[in-house]
Amino acid sequence: MKAFYVYMMTNRSRVVLYTGITNSLMRRVWQHQNGQIEGFTKTYKVNRLVYYERFNDPRDAIAREKEIKGWRRAKKNALVEAMNPNWADLSLALFQHTRVISNEVRQLHMTRALRKCFLCDRTSDGRSLAPLGMTKERYET
Repeated sequence: MKAFYVYMMTNRSRVVLYTGITNSLMRRVWQHQNGQIEGFTKTYKVNRLVYYERFNDPRDAIAREKEIKGWRRAKKNALVEAMNPNWADLSLALFQHTRVISNEVRQLHMTRALRKCFLCDRTSDGRSLAPLGMTKERYET
């Protein structure tokens, strides 16, 4: 079953709080952290995941996103603090099972280091590594 996520991200100083929805939380957080999404989040350097919820039905996720976006900032802060009192960057836990692939592999068609997930043989942006001959067995340490 496909998962959908409502998430909240902020910047280093916690001046802004962005609420969004996605079907791949790891990919979307990576995009925010690497400036891949133009607009508000790139302008204000929104790159710290501080809250998320998982849904099985996209309609429930959309309704929850709209509900949160309608709240005042104080209520959003209280929601974050209920799950994450220290406003820690939760993306560190999402990416804990990934590692940077070596320069040798990066030179094969890559312009920057990839993060490889050993659980799924995909990069953090969801691309399969099989076409490059990179498999879980070959790169396990």
